[in-house]
Amino acid sequence: MVHVKFPVRTGPAWELWPKPSCNFPEGQIMEHGPAEGIDERTAKERFSSEEKRALDRMHQDIYQEIRQAAEAHRQTRKYIRDWIKPGMTMIQICEELESTARRLIGEDGLKAGLAFPTGCSRNHCAAHYTPNTGDTTVLEYDDVVKIDFGTHINGRIIDCAFTLHFNPRYDPLVKGVQEATEAGIKASGIDARLCDVGAAVQEVMESHEVELDGHVYQVKPIRNLNGHSIGPYRIHAGKTVPIVKGGETTRMEENEFYAIETFGSTGRGQVHDDMDCSHYMKNFDLQQFVPLRLQSSKQLLNLINKNFSTLAFCKRWLERAGASRYAMALKDLCDKGVVDAYPPLCDIKGSYTAQFEHTILLRPTCKEVISRGDDY
Repeated sequence: MVHVKFPVRTGPAWELWPKPSCNFPEGQIMEHGPAEGIDERTAKERFSSEEKRALDRMHQDIYQEIRQAAEAHRQTRKYIRDWIKPGMTMIQICEELESTARRLIGEDGLKAGLAFPTGCSRNHCAAHYTPNTGDTTVLEYDDVVKIDFGTHINGRIIDCAFTLHFNPRYDPLVKGVQEATEAGIKASGIDARLCDVGAAVQEVMESHEVELDGHVYQVKPIRNLNGHSIGPYRIHAGKTVPIVKGGETTRMEENEFYAIETFGSTGRGQVHDDMDCSHYMKNFDLQQFVPLRLQSSKQLLNLINKNFSTLAFCKRWLERAGASRYAMALKDLCDKGVVDAYPPLCDIKGSYTAQFEHTILLRPTCKEVISRGDDY
């Protein structure tokens, strides 16, 4: 296993290093783990197989695109992790992160940019929260916030997240979830069964506990949140990677991209829709033409197609793209199934949740943790 050291600038870097004409660094290189019913020697032989190396070389253009997106992600989070402080508003945090990432990725329409809205879900809220315009929420010292953002080059998406906290009493929770993510990465690979990845995650996560206010909590995996395969301009490409045992026996395949993400909680370990919705995404699978009677709906759909296509977006981004008075049109698109809404996902109030996530690529020769950095 090789852990690459990444050259990262301190402070807000406004362009990537190396230049786009150069090769961007590989992520962490790992062997494909032995899979159920698969000869362990097969995984090890992939490293030295000339046939597999030739297949690797055939996909170098794609690999370079995703590595460029990964480098932008690394440098953005390197800057933002040092910059975020209690007392800042969540909108201030998201706007700083997004403007940094846009400059680093060299935002260029649908060719390069942000892959989905910045998640900054706090405490019992585990995912899909980003502030809407007018949200005055302030980050507090005692908050546990999940920073989940994505970058892409030509639709090749990096989906990568970490948990930020300031009070050291949450260290055991955060450590447990991070170690569970690493267990999921280790269990992943060509021919690995998705259910085996979930079982590995659950075993590690549930071995951790955290003491808060005199009560000891086992860290529970949030069973209805999952990792997923990733496709071009498609954040959820069809395969689900569970974080508990008992999932599908479907196997991972060569040249697939996966987001290995785990969520742990001190609550019930199950989330539900709550709070105002901010995240939306055009329905990737919608095949038939849907007639729209409202002119405002047609205009909004044109704006979505031009700026986001099938990538996720939020209300702040619609406004940034020039939309105004769009509430009725957005509701109409959701009611007709053209756009799907993704409300914030929350465990019980008073609980705390944490998340870590990496994007991996199952190359013919090896497993590459593309989004790996010196931070996590």
